[in-house]
Amino acid sequence: MKKGIDELIVSIIGLGVVGGAFAEGLKKIGVGKVYGVDIDTQTLIKAKAKGIIDEGFLNAKIPISNSDIVIISLYPNLLKNFMEENIEFFKEGSIVTDAVGIKSKIIDELKPILEKSKNKIDFIFGHPMAGREKRGIDFADSKVFQNANYILINDIENKKENIDLFENLIHKLGFKNINFLTKEEHDEIIAFTSQLTHAIAVALMNSDNEKYETNKYIGDSFRDLTRIAKINEDLWSELFLGNKDNLLKMIEQFEKKLEVIKKALNDEDGEKLKEEFIISSNRREKIN
Repeated sequence: MKKGIDELIVSIIGLGVVGGAFAEGLKKIGVGKVYGVDIDTQTLIKAKAKGIIDEGFLNAKIPISNSDIVIISLYPNLLKNFMEENIEFFKEGSIVTDAVGIKSKIIDELKPILEKSKNKIDFIFGHPMAGREKRGIDFADSKVFQNANYILINDIENKKENIDLFENLIHKLGFKNINFLTKEEHDEIIAFTSQLTHAIAVALMNSDNEKYETNKYIGDSFRDLTRIAKINEDLWSELFLGNKDNLLKMIEQFEKKLEVIKKALNDEDGEKLKEEFIISSNRREKIN
């Protein structure tokens, strides 16, 4: 596909916190038209009032049949049904992408649908590493894309010119790094960098025995560690279960390191504690 950004027509399926951020960002960078699709009428009204979409639709048929790019921002368990119900309506040769945080399960489910359609569309599987702990159009803000990471899945079936166009769009939205991984690599590293961190935050928050009024005695360390404990239970239960094997492996890996600290405490081994702290500090220094 060879079009300028101002010539593109883009549809966003699902105007939640991520889909809404995409819509806002695309309008800011001058995309020709942005259509929004959502099952909630009030969400569409809000998006139109905010000026982040040109038109809103409750049904995807009309907008996707006229769109050069379709960004699907739905929960994992909704994606397969959406594709089955709408595969025939996509514009021939259009780019379609997702924003789902797990890949092996999703790709395995969608590949037969795409093959059955004779690959009339170019589906670029992707994962924007940006979001918020809150949900809904009211909290959508394209600023979360600034200097964030984006993962694209290596797929020999994707056309180079479409990858180039989409990469250019991602960079213009503010993403700093675009990395290509296999679906297996994606799910393994995301289990560590995203899902495990959410599991730890939830467990930490829920381990509070509430003997004290905790809020009176916290500092930045507790706030930082538990920010993501305010979690979208519907979305994250799907993400956890959809990547169960990798997440369990990462939890076990984390438990082993926690046991090292626990043993050092029991043994009153200050040197071992210092050793673990130094390793941690050095590793954290390498992260931007």
